[in-house]
Amino acid sequence: MSNKYTSNLHIEKAKTSKIKDVDFDNLNFGRTFTDHMFICDYVNGEWQQPKIIPYQAMSMDPSARVFHYGQAVFEGMKAYKDYDGGVFLFRPKENFNRINKSCARLAMPEFPENYFFEGLTTLLNLDKEWIQPGVGNSLYIRPFAIAIDSAIAAAPSDSYRFMIICSPAKAYYKGTVKVLIAEEFSRSANGGVGFAKAAGNYAAQFYPTSLAQKKGYQQVIWTDADTHTFLEEAGTMNVFFRINDTLITAPISDRILDGVTRKSLIQLAKDNNINCEVRPIKVTEIVEASKNGTLKEIFGAGTAAVISPIEGFEYKDTYYELPEIGDHSYSSILKNKMLSIQHNLADDKNGWRYEIK
Repeated sequence: MSNKYTSNLHIEKAKTSKIKDVDFDNLNFGRTFTDHMFICDYVNGEWQQPKIIPYQAMSMDPSARVFHYGQAVFEGMKAYKDYDGGVFLFRPKENFNRINKSCARLAMPEFPENYFFEGLTTLLNLDKEWIQPGVGNSLYIRPFAIAIDSAIAAAPSDSYRFMIICSPAKAYYKGTVKVLIAEEFSRSANGGVGFAKAAGNYAAQFYPTSLAQKKGYQQVIWTDADTHTFLEEAGTMNVFFRINDTLITAPISDRILDGVTRKSLIQLAKDNNINCEVRPIKVTEIVEASKNGTLKEIFGAGTAAVISPIEGFEYKDTYYELPEIGDHSYSSILKNKMLSIQHNLADDKNGWRYEIK
């Protein structure tokens, strides 16, 4: 599809920068945005001229189909800067492929590859001063697509908008979290859109998560919709379990997101001689492992947090606390190796870094 489109990117630079007003040491995740944004509309069966313009509010008709039928997908990426000023992405082709996979599932048009990478590269070069060097600092990148057709008939839209906005970021989650294993609610179901980054997936999580938070837990570990006996994801992240010296994570399916961080951690585990199994995991297996002392770690994995260690979980009104392992934990080892690759501090033998030039 990308060969059909020729490059004609229009650029309108911001007259002044907002960067002087930003306290980079005290950032609230996703609240501050850079000077520019990428935008491209799909009209009359064609993607139109892609543009980079100053970051600004949009005016939309109240009947835009995204408000009524939820045709909206997104991605999460990060850009990193080393101390020599080099800017890098981490496996961006995976994100590009996945947002188009999400679009296809929601009957939305796929986006051209050359538009995506030229627009993203140009946007990052324009706003590269917003990327702070140093491990823990990054620029969070949010590509997304929405239905903009003005009609409230229950049908796919005729018009769409693809955008990329960027937000400087520090660590998403700080410290460890406690989780509640779901016994009633589910994140997704067979044949559904769990594998897609559809906006509605996340909205549906908010209510059960709020119930868990009222009980003192930060997140929910989701179980399968059919039986609630298999563990699938943690909050908005993929989830890993360590029993003795083996890492275990659920296989991807139409219920489980094919996380870029997830697949990278599996490869890093193999590269560092850590045994990793990809297989279904029963709740009872984890409960039993906690009781007999073989459950060493649980952690979530995703772009925003990279790795978020879990200190304990509740299941059927019983709380199970995990042991403290410290710097020798697999979560610490793998996170440090991942961050070192992302920030150009270590060899990248898998070819994951993508330099912005």
